[in-house]
Amino acid sequence: MKRVRELELFNQIREIREFEFGVFYFFKGGIVISEMNEGAKFKWKNAKKAVYAAQEIYEKGIPLIYIANRVNKYRVSPFEWFKFHKNRFDMQYIASVGALKNNILSSILKQLIFPKRIQTFTELDEAVTWALHISKKAH
Repeated sequence: MKRVRELELFNQIREIREFEFGVFYFFKGGIVISEMNEGAKFKWKNAKKAVYAAQEIYEKGIPLIYIANRVNKYRVSPFEWFKFHKNRFDMQYIASVGALKNNILSSILKQLIFPKRIQTFTELDEAVTWALHISKKAH
């Protein structure tokens, strides 16, 4: 599976933030791609760190396009997504990249919380093309 550093888009990076739970790549146009560490437990307290970083990097009004590049196995409790939504950190666009067999349950839960906004891809390049299309329409 392709990693962010292998993308042609990598030269358009604005900033990289490394956290104890994973790495977040912030690109021009509001595109954020994460790669969580193997075995990480992604919780609300971690998500807040990434969201606050995005708020520091991007101007207000830029729609965030989040792509979770699932190159490693990690866990997200379904209740953590509810906390994210409840606290009004509501992203406009969310995508998950990874093997569909490992992604289906997670995608279904996210669809319940964020209806009509979740996309699932098996290849990172497809997700990036989707994100670039949205970013160009928004700007």
